[in-house]
Amino acid sequence: MASRRRPATAITVLICGAALLAGPFGTGAAAAAGRDGGEGDLAGKTARQINDTALRALASAHSLRIRTYATADPGRIDLTLDRAGNCTGTISKGSYGRVDLVKRGKNVWMRPNTAYWKTQVPGKEGDAAARQFYGRYLHGTTSDSFLRSLATACDLTAFQKSAAAPTAPPAPGHPVPHLTKGKPTVQEGTRVLPVIKKTDGVVQTLYVTISGKHYPRKLTAEANHQTGTVLLSNYNKPVPTKTPPAKKTVDISVLENLVQGAQGAEAV
Repeated sequence: MASRRRPATAITVLICGAALLAGPFGTGAAAAAGRDGGEGDLAGKTARQINDTALRALASAHSLRIRTYATADPGRIDLTLDRAGNCTGTISKGSYGRVDLVKRGKNVWMRPNTAYWKTQVPGKEGDAAARQFYGRYLHGTTSDSFLRSLATACDLTAFQKSAAAPTAPPAPGHPVPHLTKGKPTVQEGTRVLPVIKKTDGVVQTLYVTISGKHYPRKLTAEANHQTGTVLLSNYNKPVPTKTPPAKKTVDISVLENLVQGAQGAEAV
């Protein structure tokens, strides 16, 4: 159903953008570490070693919370997800709308706001959906193509593979990027050590937890006066198990019937 592919595509693009931003951080040479300087046991490691350690820690996590935002795009993601494919949170694209998302196993619940329906579903179908489903969740399983596309946001394993994948060698004539260590700082109450990579006008900074397991807590990418940010937290904490109550839930087939009915009326 063509009209239902548009909103699914819009959401999937947001997720892909987050995965790309949090992709491989580089394997270039690194500056040697000096004295401790508040770096804890990271003081004796090179920037490259710290980077690799952080990505391994990310790949080992069973669950986490991911938040993304960028100065050049109104889209934001705030999801808590695990390796079993469970997740809960919100995907938004500014004035184009927001979707609350819950997934447990194969079951998926989505609650779009009015702006989503009116901007992502064209014409009268969007207006009708906004009225009929106001404040309610659409529920189905991943056997539904629309919900399955939306549920790709809950794939922690795919995100981890993207982040920890080997970096391709630089193109001929391009220098190998070098990683350097910044000064310790604090990210949401946690002391972190920045690892910085500069290449082709892009500055990427990975903020790595100093104490305990060296998880990445934040990644920024800056280019052309624009910044994209990925925040990572709540490592190995369970995804909330609460699902929407039945009285606030509508089967996804109702949306399908609404769209098909509107299309049939237009064809007459």
